[in-house]
Amino acid sequence: MRTYLVGGAVRDKLLQRPVVDHDHVVVGVRPADMLALGYKPVGKDFPVFLHPQSSEEYALARTERKTGRGYHGFAFQADPDVTLEQDLARRDLTINAIAEDEHGNLVDPHHGVRDLEQRLLRHVSPAFVEDPVRLLRVARFAARFAPLGFTVAEETMSLLQQMVRDGEIDHLVPERVWAETRKALGEAQPSAFLRVLRASGALAVLFPEVDVLYGVPQRAEYHPEVDTGAHLEMTLDTAARLAPGNDLVGFCALTHDLGKARTPKNELPRHHGHEQRGIEPLRALVTRLKVPTEYAKLAELVCREHINAHRALELKPATMLKLLTSLDALRRPERLQTFLTACLADKRGRLDHEQDDYPQADWLKSARDAAAAITSAPFVAQGLQGPAVGAAIEKARIHAIAEALHHRKAGQ
Repeated sequence: MRTYLVGGAVRDKLLQRPVVDHDHVVVGVRPADMLALGYKPVGKDFPVFLHPQSSEEYALARTERKTGRGYHGFAFQADPDVTLEQDLARRDLTINAIAEDEHGNLVDPHHGVRDLEQRLLRHVSPAFVEDPVRLLRVARFAARFAPLGFTVAEETMSLLQQMVRDGEIDHLVPERVWAETRKALGEAQPSAFLRVLRASGALAVLFPEVDVLYGVPQRAEYHPEVDTGAHLEMTLDTAARLAPGNDLVGFCALTHDLGKARTPKNELPRHHGHEQRGIEPLRALVTRLKVPTEYAKLAELVCREHINAHRALELKPATMLKLLTSLDALRRPERLQTFLTACLADKRGRLDHEQDDYPQADWLKSARDAAAAITSAPFVAQGLQGPAVGAAIEKARIHAIAEALHHRKAGQ
């Protein structure tokens, strides 16, 4: 029995990044041997076990053979005769196909260390094209490692384009597309995810609502970057800086401007009403990918209301209360924070506007706090009942917002 540390743990150690998961490959044993040693089985498709003390994953070395289309179209073989090199050969990228033995010696048959040094995302073998999920994984790794200077190797990009042409990505299930997208939106530079998908042709297949934003012009006085696709990429990366790892903010940023692709050509580069036009494509996207309800709801609110947020200093107290109520911000202030972070990312996701102030956020938080302080208790004590209580609360909240904003303006 020989055990090796593999995959991301080795890669991240070499990059001097924090190692989150320690995965191991075990060579020369059968499942029964692992069970006899106290390992707990967890693998459904192939033998994976949890260490009895550390709970880290230990997988038997295996090979795989393509048997059909899509992610599940593989047959696996795991027996004592499978070598470490055979196991590494089935992996996606060379930087993920490095192993380390118990003495710290590296096993690197595909030159992953070299590609780490050259900052390249390169496929291990031509079998790469057999698994469509790998296209998404490459794009996700690009989002993670772009700040370190990583790019996709030319020959690997050619394979990604081939996977799109051959229709292999058409067999991706929505749940897997969403899972990889969600991870990418939580990475350091999500724009790289879009750029890899777009360069391969996959963005038009998987996210047509996003792909059509590229080439759509905006007014240069508000958007010096002009291209809506460029603005989207800047907004995504700004969101990642403002809320590192927060894929909910990232998804709101990704979908906030979908309506700009539906602006009539005779109205360009103005986009009056793009907030409402964005709702239909957003709903189509979340339905197709089976996006979780909270993500779908908050993304729709950002899509519909981000312009109101930008105009917060001009809103009437009644309009402001309506906005806060739509966000359920009085009961869930964290929702307002997520909303405002996405709106700030939109505001700063523009050329030469990366450091813009956003007083609208404090304005809306003050309004929220003032409104939330109003409860039903005093009105019930006055003898009001039913709808009258609700009407009284709304009136008092509007007044409270007006007072709070008056004091805030006076103090500036």
